[in-house]
Amino acid sequence: MKRFRDIQGNDAVVSALRQMVDGGKIPHAMLLHENDGGGAFPIVLAFLQYLYCRNRTAGDACGDCPSCNRIAKLIHPDVHFVFPVAGSDKPVSSQFLPAFRELALQQPYFYENELFGSLGLDGKQVLISVNEARSLLDKLSLSAVEGGYRSVVMYLPEKMNQAAANSLLKMVEEPPENTLFLLITHEPEKVLSTIRSRCLLMRILPLSRTAEAAVHPSGTADETLYLDLFADLMEALLSRDLLTALETGEALAGLESREKQKSFCKFAVETVRGIFLQQQGLGELSALSDEERAFVVRMAGRVRPTFARGAMHHFDRAMLLLGRNVNQKILFTDLVNRLYMIV
Repeated sequence: MKRFRDIQGNDAVVSALRQMVDGGKIPHAMLLHENDGGGAFPIVLAFLQYLYCRNRTAGDACGDCPSCNRIAKLIHPDVHFVFPVAGSDKPVSSQFLPAFRELALQQPYFYENELFGSLGLDGKQVLISVNEARSLLDKLSLSAVEGGYRSVVMYLPEKMNQAAANSLLKMVEEPPENTLFLLITHEPEKVLSTIRSRCLLMRILPLSRTAEAAVHPSGTADETLYLDLFADLMEALLSRDLLTALETGEALAGLESREKQKSFCKFAVETVRGIFLQQQGLGELSALSDEERAFVVRMAGRVRPTFARGAMHHFDRAMLLLGRNVNQKILFTDLVNRLYMIV
């Protein structure tokens, strides 16, 4: 069960959400920007429990009333969950809800790859389709079962195609009374501008390393692997050893899934961002482990000042191409060559 008191960090966001409910001034659409696995989903659940709770006390939901219990179990009839799916029969999120609930209840700080793995969609091209949008509009055309708010929690709106956005635009722009959209994104710049511009953007700050280790105990091994691979890549590039760099690219292409490869690219972007901040004398702003910070400090003194911007662009491009099912070996060979030119 997630209430405001259970949320780690992001005190300013929690306070703002609480004040929205207390003051009766709730934006009809909010876009919450988190890092992958960063805690936006628990915050959304805590907000919804507070919004729907019949017995709020001391600035928090009671946790015991029927509404609190239904939201905590992800079965409230007026809360609809939407997320990217895939399949040949035009599937919608509701067909995958049992698996989604099982994961979200067990691990509310889930990663993208954990979600798609639990849905049986690992490695597939997922999206929020126009069929999904039409299904959602049908649900929202009905009155709220309990007479209060109707809420939509959409995970990864950046994976919504143009047709789906066009179908939902009017509803997001001018929703019926007491209709609320809560969108959780990892890449707000990729959310279609017609949707993004109609939302209040809220940044969910990354978890501290201590908190992250507590909620993602299995993620520590992945991050250690990613740091080792990225360190090998950077050492080879800085030594102008293209052959070894390409061998590291082969290792990246051999990671067990496209989601793991995307996770590596995201890790690399955050690490390169740390290098940039270190070069600007702002290293304290990056949320890194001690090992990652030591690596970033070493790299900041060795790479060109222009490297970080170019490298982040190339890793972002690699993530985009991974989503388009480009051959991984070709993709990572190209990525290594591009990085070799700018290091």
